Formats: sequence, structure tokens, C-alpha cells
Amino acid sequence: QAQLGESGGRLVQAGGSLRLSCAASGGTFASFAFHDMRWFRQAPGKERESVAEISWSGYISYADSVKGRFTISRDRNGVYLQMNRLKPEDTAVYYCNAKRNSENYWGQGTQVTVSS
Repeated sequence: QAQLGESGGRLVQAGGSLRLSCAASGGTFASFAFHDMRWFRQAPGKERESVAEISWSGYISYADSVKGRFTISRDRNGVYLQMNRLKPEDTAVYYCNAKRNSENYWGQGTQVTVSS
């Protein structure tokens, strides 16, 4: 079974943009074609929270805190999170998640830091 790996996190100034990517390692992303994909984030001292979801059929939803600023997408190579107008409160480790029935996979996370 392929695993997930995130990339694209870095330090950025408030108001800037980042694009996170989540790809498969040890296999192909085709393994996740029928999985619902989510981006989660976890800030220091806080619970992990879901920020965006794209189902295998293309249904998309966002957390209220990122609606209008973040865009999730997927193709046969991975799942992506375009983050615009970043705020210091977006600082967190961002995780990719794939879920289908009892299957639940996580990536190792990528750090996003937004400076004010």
C-alpha cells in the first residue's frame, strides 16, 4: 500500500500564498483514487482540525476559517491545497489524510509558518 507524503510548507509573510502537495510514496496515487482526501492542521497546543475535504467523487468542503482563501484540488498524481491571503493563525503542521471505509492514512506533515 502506498503511503502519503506532504510538501510545500515553509515560512511566509502574512498575506502571502503557499501551495501544499500530497503525493504517494512507495506506490502510486492511483491507490487513493476512491479515497476521500482531507487536509488537516495542528497548531501548537491545539487539537488537529480539518480544513478542507475533497471526496473521491469531487465533493468539496472547507472549514469556515479558511473558506474563500484556501482551495483544495486533486488529480491522478496527488491532492493539493492552495492557500492565499495567509494569516498568522494559519501557522500549523498540515497533514494529508486519505480515508475510505476502515482505511485511514496519514502523511508525516509539513510545517507552515506565517509571520506577521
